Order: sequence, then structure tokens, then C-alpha cells
Amino acid sequence: MFALVTLFVAVQAAAVNKLSEEKNRPVTKVINLLKDMGETLKKEQEEDEEVYEKLACWCETNDKEKTTSISDAESHISALTASIEEGTASSARLNTEIKNLNSEIEKNQAALDKATSLRQEELAEFNAEEKDVLQSIGALKSAITVLGKHNALLQVSDETLMNIAVQVDTAFRKHKKMMAKALSASQRSTVTAFIQAPSDYFDADPTFKQSYAPQSGAIFGILKQMKETFETNLSASQKEEMTSQAAYEDLKAAKESEIKAGTELRDTKTQELADTDAKVAADKEDLEDTRNSLAADQKFLMNLKETCQTTDQEWEERQKVRQEEMKAVSEALAILSSDDAHDTFTSTFNFFQKDRSTVSKALNDAAKKFNNPRLSALAERVRLDNFGKITKDVDAMVADLKAEKAADVKQKDFCNDALAKNELAREMKRRDIEQLDGKIADLTATIDTLTKEIAALKAEVAEMQVQLKRAGEDRELENNDFQTVIADQRSTQKLLTAALDKLKGFYEKEFLQTQHRQPAGPPPPPSFKKYENSSGAGGVMGMLQQIITETETMEKDAITAETDAQKAYEAFVKDTNASIEKKTVEITNKSEDKATAEVDLTSAQEARATALNEQQELANENADLHKTCDFLLQNFELRQAALEQEMESLEGVKAMLKGSAQGGFLQK
Repeated sequence: MFALVTLFVAVQAAAVNKLSEEKNRPVTKVINLLKDMGETLKKEQEEDEEVYEKLACWCETNDKEKTTSISDAESHISALTASIEEGTASSARLNTEIKNLNSEIEKNQAALDKATSLRQEELAEFNAEEKDVLQSIGALKSAITVLGKHNALLQVSDETLMNIAVQVDTAFRKHKKMMAKALSASQRSTVTAFIQAPSDYFDADPTFKQSYAPQSGAIFGILKQMKETFETNLSASQKEEMTSQAAYEDLKAAKESEIKAGTELRDTKTQELADTDAKVAADKEDLEDTRNSLAADQKFLMNLKETCQTTDQEWEERQKVRQEEMKAVSEALAILSSDDAHDTFTSTFNFFQKDRSTVSKALNDAAKKFNNPRLSALAERVRLDNFGKITKDVDAMVADLKAEKAADVKQKDFCNDALAKNELAREMKRRDIEQLDGKIADLTATIDTLTKEIAALKAEVAEMQVQLKRAGEDRELENNDFQTVIADQRSTQKLLTAALDKLKGFYEKEFLQTQHRQPAGPPPPPSFKKYENSSGAGGVMGMLQQIITETETMEKDAITAETDAQKAYEAFVKDTNASIEKKTVEITNKSEDKATAEVDLTSAQEARATALNEQQELANENADLHKTCDFLLQNFELRQAALEQEMESLEGVKAMLKGSAQGGFLQK
């Protein structure tokens, strides 16, 4: 537009300067100016084409890339949504399966514990019963041995008979139900009578022909029957105990196998659940990031299409205006270069007066063509006003050009400053994201490590609790064995001592052999040989004493071992409980550290998401700045030069108008 103003002002200046001494120079200057303008317009046209090609390439490339990125993101979102739904369903299924497995393991463990408790009760009952039966068998054996001696014509004291009666009574009462089945009513009555008066069943002074009363044979047989019954029942009980123990061992093995299988399957599913939950969390995070990226890409693509559409429209308008401007310059140059124009410029002062209407008409045509009200007003002034007022309009145009030039400088400074700040902000945000990525990686590794350490500690605590339970069970079994050993040793000592006392009582007495007077008549058959002490009696008693001493030593050793085992068990329990307490505290501390790390991780992930959004906003801001500033920055020097040229041209025209006005040539 300013080029046309310059054109017509230059025409006026050329007409005025035609009256000077060098008549041809102003016209030549105008023609040269028009030629320069034509070249400038062509150069600007080429520059616009280059800028448009770059913009078109940018639009096409980014449109294609963002369209592909949006399509990929939508497909990825669909896949992630399906994966999250599948993972959520799998998580719910695994939780249910783990819950069922825990319930099954608890039931199997409860069944095993119950069976173990019943087995221990049965074993304790068997041990007690076996002990009682063994004591009863021992007592009956002793009684039978003593009564057997009486049957062998050996004298038995009343005290010994009373002790036997007490032992029989004890066995009879302890095993009343067994005796009710094993003995008849008359046999039970005989035993009762013997218990009440054992001496009545034996002669006080046995003779050669009758050594004991008839009742003694009956009680002797009953005691043998009782012993045999006890031995038979003991054997049956022992077999039954072995069967029960074997059944328990089978049940225990089966339950432990089921518990082990259930535990292993539960652990596998727990790990699978953790992996599934981790993948669902990662997919959710990925889904959120993908949605944010998709939204940013969609926004960018929308802005891209709007920007590119505006660029196309602007390009078409600039092409149209530039073509019209170039046409106008070309037509003006043709007019000024024609022979008629040359003849016209050689005219005198009346040239401008005659052709004022022609110049005004040309300005009006230009004003209509470019739709410029200021040119229309200027054309009217050329027709009516003097050139002094027109000079003021030229000054105003120069002022506008200066303002436009200053505005371009200000806009350039703003663009450079804004782009520099944006670049710095994007770099800082990139560093923030890198730091957050590092922090997230560190926290993730820390949480993974703490999770494994907590699991290991829990496994150790569980193992120590199992060891405590097993140690308690072993200690109970050891104590039961100890009680049995002590009872056996003391019972053995009692029996051996009683036997030794009997032997001592017999062999330490002076044996008196009765001399029988031979009656008249035939001699009797050979009598008994001389009764002499058994040659092995001393060895037997020595062996009994040695065995008694050994049983006493075994009893002491058993007590010492039991005391040591109890102390060791108590120390183990104390140390294990202390270790469990320590590891429990460690689990609590690590769990707190893990919870803190998880909170920090969530905060870091949220901060990263925010930083990514802010980074995208800075990228969008950078794109907007480039869209606003690139054309100005790339063409700043050209625009400044063009504006400077416009101002110089207007200043030259103003000088010409001023000179013409002073010469008095250009008056209304």
C-alpha cells in the first residue's frame, strides 16, 4: 500500500521537478524507483513462496505424525483398558483362590493339630496304662515266685504274704474291669478272701506229706491267670498303640503333604497376584499418561489444522494482493515510460494543473482497488487542496511507518525474550523430569528390596515359630520319655531290692538241717542229701546289687539329662522369642519405610505427571510463539529495510513538495 502512495507522490514530485533545469532527472528517478519496487516485489514474492513451502511442509509432516500418534494412542488405550479389566478380574480371582487356600491350609493344620493332641493324649494314656500293667505284672511275678517257693517246701513269712496280698489287691483294684472279664465270680471271691487273710491259705507248720493248704493251689493258679491276662492285654495294647501310631504317622504325612502343597500353591498365587497387581498399576499409569499424551496430541493437531488453514488463507490473500500490487506497479511504469508520458512531462507549469484530475482519478482507482480510505481521501485532496496539507499527510504516513517499525522491534524483542524464557523453562522442566524419573526408579527399587526383605523376615519368623512349636513338642516327648525311664528305673530298683533282700534274708541265716530218728522196722529209703548253699547264690546277689547300682546311676543320668535338656529348651525359647521380637520390630520398621517410600513414589509419580503436563504446555507455548514470531524474526531485517525505504521515499517526496511550494509552482 505504501508503495502505491510513494508511486503517486513520486509522480507529483516528478511533474514539479520537470520545470527545473534538469527536466528529465525526476521522471527517470520515478521510473527507476518503480523498477526497484518491481524487483523488491518479486524478491518478496520469492521469499513468501519459500516461507510458505516451509510452513506447508511443517503442516503436512506434523499432521501426518500427529494423526498416526493419535491412532496409535487410541489403539494403545483400548489394549490397556482390556488389559486392566483382565488384570482386575484376575486379581479378584486370585484373592478368592488365596483366601480359599488359606482356609484349606488352616483346616488341614487344625485337623493335624487335633490329631496330634489326641495322639499325645492316647500316648499318655497308653504309657500310664502300660506302666500300671507292667507294675502289676511285676508284682504278680514276684508273688508267683514267692508262692512257688512255698510250694517247694520253703517257709514264707506272714509279712511276705501280707506284701503279696497288698500287691495283688493293688493290681486287682487298678484293673477291676479287666479282672471282671478275666475271672469268674468264685475266682474273684477267692482273690478277695486271699487279700483279706493271706496266711489262712497256708499251713503254719508244713509237713512232708502236706506242705500247704488246698486253697494255696487255687490262689496260685488264679495269680498265674491274672498275670497271663495282664501280659495278653499288654501285648494287645502295645499292638494297638503301634497301629494307632502308624495311623497317626500316615495321617500326619498326608496332612503335612496337603499343607505343603497348599502353601506352595498359595505362595505361587500370591506372587502371581503381586505381579498382576503391579501390572494393573503400571497399566493404569500408562493409561493415564497415554490419555494425557492423546489429549495433548489432539489439541496440537486441532491447533495445527487451524494454523495451517489460516496460513493457507493468508497465503492466498497475500498472493492476490501482491499480484495486484505488482500489476499496478507494472501499469504505472508502462504509463510513465510511454512516449505520451514523456511529452507530458516536458510541458510547463500547467502540466499539474491540467492533469490534477488525472492524478486524482489514479489515486481513486488505486483506493478502490486496494480498498484504502486514506488513499481515497488523499486523491480528493490532490484535486482540491494545496500541497502543504498533503505534506502533512505524508508526515503522518512517515510517523505511521516509524511506529510500525518500532512495533516490529518491540515485537522482535518480546519474541526473543519469550522464546529464550520458554527454552530455559523447558530445559529446567526436562531436568526436573529426569530427576523425578531417577527418584521413581530409586523408590521402586527400594520398595522392591523392602518387600523382599519383609517377606524374608516374615518367613524367618514363621520358621522360628514352627521351630518353637516343634521344640515344645519334642520337649514334651522327651519329658514323657524321662518320666517313663525314671518310673521304670525306680520300679526296677524296688523289685530288684526286694528280690535281693529275700535272697539275703535266706542265705545269711544259718541253715539248720533237721536230724530224723530212724524208726524200728525196715530202713527208710535214702533221705535227702545234705542241704548246702547254692554255689551261684553269691554271684546272683552281686549281679542284682550291680544292676541296682546301674539303675540308680541311670536314674541320676536321666535326671541330669532332663535338667540339661530343660535348660537348653528354655534358653532356645528365650533366644528364639528374642529373635522373633527383633525381627518383628525390623518388619515393622521396614514396613513403615516401605509405606513412606510408597507415599514418596506416589508423590513423585504425580509430580512427574504434572511436570509432563507442564512440559507439554511449554511445548504448546513454544509452538504458539514460533507461529506468532517466526515470520517476523525470519523477515525482520527485510521488513525493517522495506519500512526504512518507504520512509526515505516519503521524506524525499516531502522535500520535493516543500521545494515546489516555496517556488510557487504548486498552488491550488
